[in-house]
Amino acid sequence: MQHLLSLDWVVLALLCAATAAAAVWWLAPSAPSRGIEQNLLQEDGHSDAVFLFDDTTLIGSSSGARRFIGEHGENFSWSNLREQLARSYPGLPQSPAFLKDVGPLVLSGTANAESREALCEWVDGVTRVQLRSNTSAEQNHSIDQELTTLRSAVHQAPYPVWLQSDDGAVTWSNLAYDDLSQKIRGRNIDFSDPLFTNLEDPMASGKPERISIPLPDSKKKLWYNISTTETESGWLCHAVDVNAVVDAEIAQRNFVQTLAKTFAQLSIGLAIFDRNRQLVLFNPVLIDLTALPANFLSSRPNLLTFFDRLRDQRMMPEPKNYSSWRHQMADLLEAAAEGRYQETWSLPSGSVYSVSGRPHPDGAIAFLFEDITAEITLTRQFRSELEMGQSIMDQMDEAIAVFANDGSMTFSNAAYHELWQMDPDNSFAKITIMDSSRVWQDMCAATPVWGEIRDFVAGGDGRAPWWSHVKLRSGSPMICKVTAIQNGATMVSFRSPEAALAPPEQERFAITKQDK
Repeated sequence: MQHLLSLDWVVLALLCAATAAAAVWWLAPSAPSRGIEQNLLQEDGHSDAVFLFDDTTLIGSSSGARRFIGEHGENFSWSNLREQLARSYPGLPQSPAFLKDVGPLVLSGTANAESREALCEWVDGVTRVQLRSNTSAEQNHSIDQELTTLRSAVHQAPYPVWLQSDDGAVTWSNLAYDDLSQKIRGRNIDFSDPLFTNLEDPMASGKPERISIPLPDSKKKLWYNISTTETESGWLCHAVDVNAVVDAEIAQRNFVQTLAKTFAQLSIGLAIFDRNRQLVLFNPVLIDLTALPANFLSSRPNLLTFFDRLRDQRMMPEPKNYSSWRHQMADLLEAAAEGRYQETWSLPSGSVYSVSGRPHPDGAIAFLFEDITAEITLTRQFRSELEMGQSIMDQMDEAIAVFANDGSMTFSNAAYHELWQMDPDNSFAKITIMDSSRVWQDMCAATPVWGEIRDFVAGGDGRAPWWSHVKLRSGSPMICKVTAIQNGATMVSFRSPEAALAPPEQERFAITKQDK
């Protein structure tokens, strides 16, 4: 009997153990472990919200979800969640059990949704809802915006842009290209027909090339710098308007031609060197003066080569040695750049050149060559005649002095210097009639003649010559003669009475002067 009782207790224990195991197995899906719950609450971003439901009961939530729930967290259920999210995320299931049968759902949010999409899934008996940002949608939206901006930028670009296929057809163009095509060809045109037909040069070089298109009913052309880039869809072409540059180049060329024609009429040789010291402009007179060949000058030699060739042609003073010649050229270049180079070249041929250097804008230098041989020859001849006249006057016994109409002494001979013991050539200041009359007065006896001479020198035209006796303090008598000469000048001469008698026709006038 006892044996039977113990057996019953064993059977009863086994049944209890089996029942407990079945209960644990049955309740396990609805009560996930703490580690699994932490994994399910992981957020993909700082703005995400994650909800965990056991059937319709909220059993866990992330920080973002708690901010979403607010004060209603204790009684929050699946129906509360659906009530708040149904408008923002259409298609949210009526019951979480729906997810177990159909699998995960990704619901796109409407414009009112804070997040872009809602992920709903069933994981081991737990319903998980995650409100997250739709990264791909944002990226696509950003790409669309960027693409729209780029299209607008290219389409509204102020210069023509177009895509041209390998067979020459235009497959795409912007507004500037279309407007230019209509301006050149009119309204009813085929835009696939290329406006710029000759693109071989920019396609081959890979650099911008200048290409022109003629204007209808006009001889004028429109100029553009065309650059091309090869792409998978064809050749992408850009055209930049350079008409202003072309017009400026033409104006500059015409201006240079005008200058060249003007310089061609000058008697002065002109050579202009740019900032790189290369010859950029010369006139025909330079060829005649320097005997340099035209082809040499047209080859744009540099400054040192130009002057080396002049030295070889013996068209400039010969330097003592080549080393000093190089130093001389460096000094010449520096002086010309500062505008202070001015020299007279006496050539072996006997010619004399005046050479000057002047700075020009943008670092250029201009050299002027002028043949002054005739001027120098005339000056030398004139100086020789003056020296000859001075020599002749110095041989005369009569002391002579000439005063200009302003009273300054312009000439005197050796006899005058010896008589009055003065040499005007050694004086720094001009000697006037006042200075001379004081010397005469100091060395002669008192006489009113000196005042008469001063008045005569200051007088105008119509002055008659006269003479008078004067006496030195040593007692020697002299005859002073006053004569008007050309240009209002006056000649005053002194001689002894023994040298010559007074002219008979002037004797009465002289006596009158003495009577005074």
